[in-house]
Amino acid sequence: MSDRGLSLMTDLYELTMMQGYFNEGHNVPVVFDMFYRSNPGNGGYAIAAGLEQLIDYITNLHFTYEEIDYLRSLNMFSEEFLEYLRGFHFSGDIYAIPEGTVVFPREPLVKVVAPIMEAQLIETALLNIINHQSLIATKASRVVYAARGDGIMEFGLRRAQGPDAGIYGARAAMIGGCVGTSNVLAGQMFGVPVMGTHAHSWIMSFEDELTAFRTYANLYPNACILLVDTYDTLHSGIPHAIQVFKEMREAGIQSKKFGIRLDSGDLAYLSKRARQMLDEAGFPDAIISGSCDLDEWLITSLKTQGCEITSWGVGTNLITSKDSPSFGGVYKLAAIYDENEQHFIPKLKRSDNPEKVTNPGNKVIYRIYKKDSGKIVGDLIALVDEVFDPAQDLVLFDPTYTWKKTKLAGGEYDMKQLLVPVFKNGLLVYKSPSVTEIAEYCKKDLDTLWAETRRLTNPHKVYVDLSEKLYHLKNGLLGSI
Repeated sequence: MSDRGLSLMTDLYELTMMQGYFNEGHNVPVVFDMFYRSNPGNGGYAIAAGLEQLIDYITNLHFTYEEIDYLRSLNMFSEEFLEYLRGFHFSGDIYAIPEGTVVFPREPLVKVVAPIMEAQLIETALLNIINHQSLIATKASRVVYAARGDGIMEFGLRRAQGPDAGIYGARAAMIGGCVGTSNVLAGQMFGVPVMGTHAHSWIMSFEDELTAFRTYANLYPNACILLVDTYDTLHSGIPHAIQVFKEMREAGIQSKKFGIRLDSGDLAYLSKRARQMLDEAGFPDAIISGSCDLDEWLITSLKTQGCEITSWGVGTNLITSKDSPSFGGVYKLAAIYDENEQHFIPKLKRSDNPEKVTNPGNKVIYRIYKKDSGKIVGDLIALVDEVFDPAQDLVLFDPTYTWKKTKLAGGEYDMKQLLVPVFKNGLLVYKSPSVTEIAEYCKKDLDTLWAETRRLTNPHKVYVDLSEKLYHLKNGLLGSI
C-alpha cells in the first residue's frame, strides 16, 4: 500500500454502525464470510489473491490524531466514540484461503470472527483488496492458459486505474502465471522479474530505423528485442532487424535473448512471414514477441491461425480485466454469539433472488480430491464441529437439485481444509510466502483442475456442496422466517 494510512478507507456506514453498536453496548463476537457469487468471465474457477495486503492492513489498522480530528469535523460522532477509535486495534480471528488457490463461487475466501464493531470496520478494505487482486490473478490465469506455455508479460501499468491498481494488479498477474512485468516498482516491491523493450518513439528519435536498432543492440546485446512496426514491418523493420542480428553475429556477439516485437497489424500473417524471413536469414532462435490489445480470446484465435508468436505482452485487457471488471465479492454476517447460551447463533440473509440467500453458521471448507488422479472432485462447506473420515463413504449432493448425488467410496478420495488461521486474538500467526512462491503454488493448484474446467468456453462446473447438517440448518432457518 502507499505510505498513507488506510484506516479511513472505509464506507461511512461502517463507522455510523460502529457508533450505534458502541452506544448500545452491543459488541458481541460475530462471524462474517467474504465470498463471491460467480466466476469472472464466465470461467470455471477463480484465483484467491491479496491476502498479504489484507494482513498489512489489519496489522497497521489504527486511527491517528489527524484522522480523529477529521471524523470530529463531520459532526456525526460523539467524543466517547472518538476516544474509543483512538485506542482501536483488531483483536479478533481471521481465517483465509491461501493466495494462489483455485476457488469457486459461494465458498468463503476469508472468514472473520471478531467483535461486531471490529468485524464491521474492516469490511470495505477487505473487499477492496481481495476483490481486486483475485480478479486480476484470475484474468492472468486465463490469458496464460490461452498462450499454451508461451510466456506472458504484464505491461498494463499506464492503463491501470491508478498507481495502486497498477502495482497490486502486477502482483496479482504474477500470481496468476505471468513471467514478468514492465512495472519496475512492482519488481522492486515483490522481487519479480521486470521486462520490456523500447517504444516507437525510440525509433522515431533517430535519423533512421537502422541506426536506432544498432544503437539499441549496442546498449543491450543480451536482451535485444527490436520493435519492427514503426514504419513498414515487412519491407523495413524486419530486414533492418536481420541486418543488425547479422552484424552482431559477425562481431562475435552471442546474444542470450534477441528477436523482434510486433505491435500492430495482422499478427498471425506478420508473425508467419517474420518467422520465414528470420529462419531464411539463419536466425531460427530469434524470438517473435507480440502485443496490441491482446486478451485470452485473441491469443486463442491467433494460436488457431498458426501464429508464430511465442512471447506475449498483455496490457490493458489484463490489468483492468476489461471484459469482466468486477469480482463481485461480498461480506455477509453468518453467526452471532449468544452470551447467555455461550455459543454462536447462525444467521441467514433471505432474498427474493435465490443466489443472494447466504449460508449460515460458523463454517469450514473441505476440498475433496480423487486419490488416484489428484484432481478436484468438489468442495464441501460444513459447520466447524463436523468431522469427516476419508476412509468412510461420502455422499455429496447438490444443495439446489438434491436428487443429483455423487457417492465417493472410502479410501478413494482425500480431503483438506482450505481456510487457514491468519490472525488469532488479533495476533498474526501466518507468514505470507513470496510472490514467486505463491505463483509456483498457484501453478500446481491449477493442475488439480480437470481440463474441462479450465477451458474458456462453457467450462465444466466444479460443485460446491453443503454438508447434510448445514443444508438442514439453512432450510430450517428459511422455513422459520
